[in-house]
Amino acid sequence: MTFVALTGYRIMWVMALFDLPVLTSDERKRATKFREFLLDQGFCMMQFSCYIKFTAGKEQAEALAAKIGGAVPSGGKVDILFFTDRQYESIKSFRGSGQRGRPERPDQLQMF
Repeated sequence: MTFVALTGYRIMWVMALFDLPVLTSDERKRATKFREFLLDQGFCMMQFSCYIKFTAGKEQAEALAAKIGGAVPSGGKVDILFFTDRQYESIKSFRGSGQRGRPERPDQLQMF
């Protein structure tokens, strides 16, 4: 087994951006189920339709994206962005009257 060092250039963030139909009761239920799916996969909500997760590398990020693709509700639109931890460090977040720090990287990677 080969050991691969986890560096800021190997560790990946996965961002899921989505628009889901919510006009009917059934559509709202499917949208809620999709958001709960993202939370169950370890994502954190950055904004209402923007969720983010920290992964150990591109392979894990790609597998996660494939899982998300299989869970998209009918009529939904989901875009997945991948970026390294080093790129994530440059995100600027603003809320209301000032700047707020970005969500912090977890202290430990989840193993499953």
